[in-house]
Amino acid sequence: LRVVLDMKEEVEPRSFQLKPNQKYGHRLVVDLMDLDKTREQEQEAVLEDQSESKRRDIIVVVDAGHGGEDPGAIGPSGVQEKHVTMELSRRMVDRINAMEGYEAYLTRKDDYYIGLRKRTEIARDYNADLFVSVHADAFHSPRPRGASVYALSTDGASSETARWLAESENSADLIGGVGGVSLKDKDEMLAGVLLDLSMTASIEYSMGVGANVLNQLDSVGKLHKPSVEQAGFAVLKSPDIPSILVETGFISNPTDEQRLTQASHQNRIADAVVDGIGRHFRSSPPPGTLVAHRQRGSGNRREYEIRRGDTLSAIARRNQVSVQELKTANNLNGETLHIGQVISIPSS
Repeated sequence: LRVVLDMKEEVEPRSFQLKPNQKYGHRLVVDLMDLDKTREQEQEAVLEDQSESKRRDIIVVVDAGHGGEDPGAIGPSGVQEKHVTMELSRRMVDRINAMEGYEAYLTRKDDYYIGLRKRTEIARDYNADLFVSVHADAFHSPRPRGASVYALSTDGASSETARWLAESENSADLIGGVGGVSLKDKDEMLAGVLLDLSMTASIEYSMGVGANVLNQLDSVGKLHKPSVEQAGFAVLKSPDIPSILVETGFISNPTDEQRLTQASHQNRIADAVVDGIGRHFRSSPPPGTLVAHRQRGSGNRREYEIRRGDTLSAIARRNQVSVQELKTANNLNGETLHIGQVISIPSS
């Protein structure tokens, strides 16, 4: 069999094979990469004095958990996690791509399974600045509910729930049957292995991203945990790519299951996750990116979220700027503030 595709523009083909299972036979997955974008991503970070047009985008790779023969968790009414994660991931990617200075990609674009290690390899192929794995998991009790955010732990899981979830997610490679990847391989999967300094830095950055995402998810609904948790998720073990795993809810909980299938709730989750990512990158942008360039050009302004009792004069005093500078930076006519409002703090 020979298949010929006539392309309007030059592309770079990338392919990988999936072994047969009970539902599918041998599979060949072919991704056609935009060659211009690929070349641009592989270039070194631009110098400080280069024009804004040469600044690179921040690359975010969004991973829809499970897929294909691995349905993931199944809710009380039969909703499969793989479909929820795919829909949520698509919405997140669409929103990120609408932001200037960002590019987003999916690890899988349809209902097929990719091994956990292959997912991180795809992120590395894209030269990702951030890897976001999306899930809607289950627990052995229907009571737990709410969203959580996880980063990798080098010392073991931070809670019984985190430990259980990590074990259930890591077992997915056994279901997928992807050759060459064994969850029993002590060199890759042994919990508590000492990671190098690059991994430590990646975890610290991941915790920062996760905190911003979790803070935004708090406005969507109930949180399962109030802070970023850590566990030994295999899909997060990339020493060179900051990575977080977002549990958008417990599909084993009837209320969460119903909400996770609603387009309006999916939109709110996608908005919250993307907003959290954007907030983090605005405060800690990767060098050489358009976002970093614009942050420097704006005088290193910081953002502050208004809390109960805040006044412009108090905020100005704490940050050693004048009230008028705050008004000018935020186009404010008066001094009225609203709880939750985000304002820019100019450099003093």
